[in-house]
Amino acid sequence: MKALVIGLVVIAAAVAACLPDGLGWWDEVLAFLKGCLPVLAAFIGLIAVFVGIADIKDRAEAKKDAQKSTQADA
Repeated sequence: MKALVIGLVVIAAAVAACLPDGLGWWDEVLAFLKGCLPVLAAFIGLIAVFVGIADIKDRAEAKKDAQKSTQADA
């Protein structure tokens, strides 16, 4: 319950900081988002490549195991 209240207070503070009548930080928030978006996209792409490589390795290993089990049954 305590974490929920703290989370809501922090979200309200962030929204208030971005409002023009509040701290008016919206321009700085946009500059931050524009700056971090390419870096974030590169990290997501890198993770996707690693997941793809791991998936290919897992499929190859599963195929080898399936071939070994069919040979052992015969």
